[in-house]
Amino acid sequence: MFEINNRNNYIVRFLEYNRAEAHRDYLQLGLRSPGWGWIERRNPASRYPTDFGLVWIEESAREGVIGELERLGMVKDVNVDASYTRGLLKEESRDGRFIDENKRPGKIFTSMSFSEAENEHGAEMSNSSFSLRRELLSERSQVTSLFGADALWAKGYTGSKVKMAVFDTGIRDNHPHFRNIKERTNWTNENTLNDNLGHGTFVAGVVAGRDAECLGFAPDTEIYAFRVFTDAQVSYTSWFLDAFNYAIATNMDVLNLSIGGPDYLDLPFVEKVWEITANNIIMVSAIGNDGPLYGTLNNPADQSDVIGVGGIDYSDHIASFSSRGMSTWELPHGYGRVKPDVVAYGRDIMGSKISTGCKSLSGTSVASPVVAGMVCLLVSVIPESNRKDILNPASMKQALVEGAAKLAGPNMYEQGAGRVDLLASYEILKSYQPRASIFPSVLDYTDCPYSWPFCRQPLYAGAMPVIFNATILNGMGVTGYIESSPTWHPSDEEGNLLSIHFTYSEVIWPWTGYLALHIQIKEEGTQFSGEIEGNVTFRVFSPPAPGEKELRSSTCVLQLKLKVVPTPPRSKRILWDQFHNIKYPPGYIPRDSLDVRNDILDWHGDHLHTNFHIMFNMLRDAGYYVETLGSPLTCFDAHQYGTLLLVDLEDEYFPEEIEKLRDDVINTGLGLAVFGEWYNVDTMVKMRFFDDNTRSWWTPITGGANIPALNDLLAPFGIAFGDKILNGDFSIDGEQSRYASGTDIVRFPRGGHVHSFSFMDSSESGATQNVLRTSDMAVVDFPILGLIEANEGRIAVYGDSNCLDSSHMVTNCYWLLRKILDFTSGNIRDPVLFSNSAKQDSALYEEDSQLPSRRTDVNFSAYSAVVGKELICGIDSRFEIWGTKGYNLQVRGRNRRLPGYPVIDLGRGLNSSIRSSTSKRRKVNVKSKSDSLGNKYLGLFYGEELDMPVLATSHWIVPALIAVIGLLLFLSFWRIRQKRRRRRKGSGSARYSNL
Repeated sequence: MFEINNRNNYIVRFLEYNRAEAHRDYLQLGLRSPGWGWIERRNPASRYPTDFGLVWIEESAREGVIGELERLGMVKDVNVDASYTRGLLKEESRDGRFIDENKRPGKIFTSMSFSEAENEHGAEMSNSSFSLRRELLSERSQVTSLFGADALWAKGYTGSKVKMAVFDTGIRDNHPHFRNIKERTNWTNENTLNDNLGHGTFVAGVVAGRDAECLGFAPDTEIYAFRVFTDAQVSYTSWFLDAFNYAIATNMDVLNLSIGGPDYLDLPFVEKVWEITANNIIMVSAIGNDGPLYGTLNNPADQSDVIGVGGIDYSDHIASFSSRGMSTWELPHGYGRVKPDVVAYGRDIMGSKISTGCKSLSGTSVASPVVAGMVCLLVSVIPESNRKDILNPASMKQALVEGAAKLAGPNMYEQGAGRVDLLASYEILKSYQPRASIFPSVLDYTDCPYSWPFCRQPLYAGAMPVIFNATILNGMGVTGYIESSPTWHPSDEEGNLLSIHFTYSEVIWPWTGYLALHIQIKEEGTQFSGEIEGNVTFRVFSPPAPGEKELRSSTCVLQLKLKVVPTPPRSKRILWDQFHNIKYPPGYIPRDSLDVRNDILDWHGDHLHTNFHIMFNMLRDAGYYVETLGSPLTCFDAHQYGTLLLVDLEDEYFPEEIEKLRDDVINTGLGLAVFGEWYNVDTMVKMRFFDDNTRSWWTPITGGANIPALNDLLAPFGIAFGDKILNGDFSIDGEQSRYASGTDIVRFPRGGHVHSFSFMDSSESGATQNVLRTSDMAVVDFPILGLIEANEGRIAVYGDSNCLDSSHMVTNCYWLLRKILDFTSGNIRDPVLFSNSAKQDSALYEEDSQLPSRRTDVNFSAYSAVVGKELICGIDSRFEIWGTKGYNLQVRGRNRRLPGYPVIDLGRGLNSSIRSSTSKRRKVNVKSKSDSLGNKYLGLFYGEELDMPVLATSHWIVPALIAVIGLLLFLSFWRIRQKRRRRRKGSGSARYSNL
């Protein structure tokens, strides 16, 4: 299927810049192994020093050569020369990564294309909006006039003496739409400077076109066209690195990059972007065309030092194609940043054609040059003599976000600061003095929907910390630092009920950093209801500028207005497990629904506020309070929650987690709701593909969910999932649902309620990739939903999560989730789910040898937060257990913490508020991850056919018997002692009488 070369190209990064020839000589002297060679790069950057070299390495010699390279003192690291591919695809295809399950050549990416204007325009518009749009299109009104660019032109600002780098498909020489094409460079392996696709020309036209029909924002800007994509829309990291180095060497002012992808771990590329901005080049990039899905930000637009641009239509609605935040770098322990930074018109934008004339196109890669053109215009406002002293990536972003107009409907993760306002940003820059600021500068729980998801759920005592991640913008210098910890200043006495811990960048570089607020309500606020207001302040310092003696400093202020309610009852509190989720990157985590053929990766974050955001809103509407756990299951107090919700999880579990969860359910009364996914090793093997990005075979490290790990977790309850891949429609109580690549239940205790339906098993037929309906697929009843009472707690398991995930949902099953939570949290039993016909008279049981097994050919520890790691409660958990192993796992008194975590002396220990009965648990011994936990409990569940409550009863029978035996022994010793005393008394009296 693939023709694979036995030589692959690698990027060797060095610690210092030097001539390419010097780097080559250094490697030739230092390497003794054969099977490699230096690749000459003939492009304009070869005239300048470089920090990397490109080598070919034979596959047979790869490990030896790379090992030698990494041991050389001047070598920083070795990386595959990743290739980028962009697709000029129709917007509605939404994806340029895979076509009918075949991977396109190049790096895995999200569609950064744009499409020609169509009749469909996303959100519904009012009659006046339609009228406005018709007027705009009929008159071919310019996007420049909508933002007021003509007002700045009238003042004499036209982008003069601004060097603009357009990284794209090139541009043709002597194009009539451009006044000032300074240089065209080619960085590809094709011998041409021309744009044969039209993308680069269009982008440049939006920035600096002068044709009356499609005016650009800054017609006098100097255009430097960097041709980094071939006619086949392919590029390589090494081409970008050389082109970036050349942009630095030639002192570009602004750089537009209308490309991107989900791989924020391509370190050579990411770190070179940091270097670009550190050299005072303002980078503007499209946020992505993967909307309306959440958690779909593209890199590099998701980097804090880059201006990430989303798209809107002329009605100020977020364009349906525009990617939504939050950033997912920080998961699972933290919380994502606000992106995009700003939004701009991205529908029906006029720009230049390849040779002559104009056309109208749509996409975020159109919105990006709209903002880049504004940036060029704003740069020209500042006199060239002191331009570099004032303008930098941080100060320009400050002007854009502070001047932006907040839109009425979208939230902050859809619109960022809002629609760019050119004239407002101009006013800010006119009087700008270098300073630091925070973005967003306000967190207001009363400002809905902009402050979603925070405004959807108030704070209350006892909850997991709410994390708000803000970006520090430091216009004073490329490097800065926070002198001391930020301070909370409440506006009134009630503000003292708020407890905030801060984590923040030790070094603010380049130009930006982060400040994360970990917010809790103190226990004395359990009954408080109201609002808390105040400010968080901190000071940022930067080295003095040339000619200055004193450090530069600036005070940043973040305003808080928070809603607080009394702590909800336990039955209304749900805990979402984020810790055991693994996403792409870095591993090949496959999609959950095999029916979706053009998007094979699970990369949207699987967070309550990304691809499960609709479910989150539904739960809030139903009166539930949902909290997030980004640490192991030992790091929450089960007494506080009605249900632990496990959905689509891929990671393993610590033995301590399995033990604690068993105790939490059986003795503490915690409800457990599990939504699984498909898992079939044969299917995973068939899903592998050769990736010319990494020059290697990619194979899934797990299925849609990690069923073997979930089976370990559920083994103490006698429950297990199978390895079927089931598809079909079914109905419960009139509710129609689609079962999309779900799994089956193969173990379940007697006395529970199980629901089975007729589905097609695509794993049995062998059509693992296509999931096609053929006559050879057996249609039989498979158990997919089970509910059972487990002594104090209740458990519900369901084999599919696609009906909760907005990424590829066919039909939702929120109705089922509500019924499940009614049961697990409140013991409310739906008469249909708990009908007599669904009750199990005998246990479902499958032998250990038939249960799904783990892959033995995958180094899972490279992707796992559990395998090979130490159990520790992270900064997302309650403050009092930061750095510990969690509840019920520490000695009483002062708690041992890992280095780097503050010590909190709790006096009575972590468990002072926990019932004493929970401290007595029967320990679960897990020998290894490959061992099944089921056999330990089979005598209870199957051999003696005991129901679930008996397992819990056995939990206290042994201690009770020991207590009774101890009491009998004590009474026996007491009686013996009394007899001896009587004898001594009698003999003593005789002696006294004799005397």
